[in-house]
Amino acid sequence: MRTCSCTHACREIFQTFMPKPSPDLTETTVSSRNVYDGELLRVRADLARLPDGKVAVREYITHPGAVVIIPLLDNGELVMERQHRYPLHRDFYELPAGKIDRGEDPLQCAQRELLEETGYTASKWRYVTTLYPCIGYSDEKLMYYLAEGLIFTGASLDEGEHLEVFTLTLPMALDWVKTGKITDNKTVSGLFWADKLLRGEW
Repeated sequence: MRTCSCTHACREIFQTFMPKPSPDLTETTVSSRNVYDGELLRVRADLARLPDGKVAVREYITHPGAVVIIPLLDNGELVMERQHRYPLHRDFYELPAGKIDRGEDPLQCAQRELLEETGYTASKWRYVTTLYPCIGYSDEKLMYYLAEGLIFTGASLDEGEHLEVFTLTLPMALDWVKTGKITDNKTVSGLFWADKLLRGEW
């Protein structure tokens, strides 16, 4: 009896510390309808079946995706922008970025946006990472590129686009993040990545 009891206790301890299989959290689409179709984005409302079998509404924005460029001058300064963002009615300090056109290669988009917005071309491009900024309500993805070997040739902004281009050292840019002067999420992420890359830590 003592042996049986001991075996049972050992089994319970073993089961307690054994890794449990991860639950399936997948939500599957039951139906989908378009709610709004704009120039930049679309809004959809889906019925989704949850892991417990229940059905819930999932409203979300579909976005074509965008690129974010980390432009690094030979002197170590970053090329950045000050731009007014209408939804928040204020100016933001940002890294250059832009929407990927339908069928456009992301790297070609990054090269185009850097030239159009800042007037710079780059001889060296490096893919950095892909981030998803709004996972709760959008499928938008941001593809980051480090651009080096910059040469200024002259900007050519899109119609309706107004911004100021300036340069800033990375330490100063990170200080602006710390003090709340830079609050744009894609830029904060890009600056942290730039810091790690240039230190050789990532």
